[in-house]
Amino acid sequence: MSNIWSDEWESLGETEWEGGTRSTRLPRGDVLGASVYELPPGGRSTYHFHHGSEEILVALRGRLTLRTPEGERELEVGEVVHFPSGPAGAHEQLNKSGEPVRYFVVSNRVSPEVVEYPDTRQITAQGRHASQTGEPLWLIHPLDPDS
Repeated sequence: MSNIWSDEWESLGETEWEGGTRSTRLPRGDVLGASVYELPPGGRSTYHFHHGSEEILVALRGRLTLRTPEGERELEVGEVVHFPSGPAGAHEQLNKSGEPVRYFVVSNRVSPEVVEYPDTRQITAQGRHASQTGEPLWLIHPLDPDS
């Protein structure tokens, strides 16, 4: 059984792209998925938007700062935010406080999916099925190939 208040984490944020953000995937189906995240003080996600998926974020604990195309704002605990697919849904979560912040994200699980990262000028293509190489589809493409 999964619990959004548990301190048992699948990932402790060891990879560079996770930046110390702890996370746990919650029960999911073929179309619907959700995860709980906890950002350490000074932590941040990566500013991005999806071409296929929509996401809903629920602020659970702490002072979570949200960055969108409209700018930054601090969310209230319990606040719910929708991120549509496309550039209008771009978002990044930041923890500018001295305490951990926790939030919940649910989305439709589109596959294949394309995600853009405006700050790093990259695009990823990903899918749940194996590519012709036999490996899961996960490609990173720079938008500025000469940089």
